[in-house]
Amino acid sequence: MKVQRRVVVVTGAGSGMGRELTLELVRRGAKVAAVDMRAETLAETVKLVAALNGQVESFILDVSDAAAVAALPAKVKERLGDADILINNAGIIQKFVPINDLSIEDAAHVMNVNFFGPLTLIKAFLPGLLNRPEAHILNVSSMGAYAPVPGQSVYGASKAAIKLLTEGLRSELLKTKVGVTVVFPGAIATNIAANSGMGDMTIDSDSAKAMKTTSAPTAARAMVDAIENNTPRITIGSDAKMMDRLSRLNPVMAANIIYKQMASLLK
Repeated sequence: MKVQRRVVVVTGAGSGMGRELTLELVRRGAKVAAVDMRAETLAETVKLVAALNGQVESFILDVSDAAAVAALPAKVKERLGDADILINNAGIIQKFVPINDLSIEDAAHVMNVNFFGPLTLIKAFLPGLLNRPEAHILNVSSMGAYAPVPGQSVYGASKAAIKLLTEGLRSELLKTKVGVTVVFPGAIATNIAANSGMGDMTIDSDSAKAMKTTSAPTAARAMVDAIENNTPRITIGSDAKMMDRLSRLNPVMAANIIYKQMASLLK
């Protein structure tokens, strides 16, 4: 389905991939419901859209607030029309600490934002999407769903849960006009650490040289292409593609490679 003239809900639209998704969508003629919990950064996204003469409405919302999420479809319909596409992009990382040092409260927060947030949004929008001539749901998982990162075990678990949720949802909707896509980004040049409350983090120089990041605009274009082509599954970045293959062939080797690159972040 083409996104032109479609109403698209984008979570995490205030920065990073969410902002770039919003800009890419309006460039292609979509109407965007931009959702984020941070009013200031969301306002910046709206200004960038205005410079493109695009159509966007902002909705300040925490995706882990189930009551607010349940009320969102009606608000989007009132201001833009019925939603045609839902993009679950909002997400946070955890503190870079081993499970032994991670509090249950912090673990629950990661799961509430990264898993229960998208699940609640799907539950809220799916009845309406099923009534559209065509519709689509895109969920952002992570390379961490199949390649473990030390100090990000609960984050990885939340993204692995998104992977299976999306794949199961796609099977359930095969006989409908609702397409479903799961996305596995590798390292993307965004400010997710700061937005997750982690502040600035540094990686040792050897690890930094080994890490290759994909730009957020590049990732956004790939995701919108996936929606328009009804692609069930995409990986973004050479790192995600390589680890996708290696984790199938030799998961222990894949985990060891990532450990060598990321272990310096452990507190």
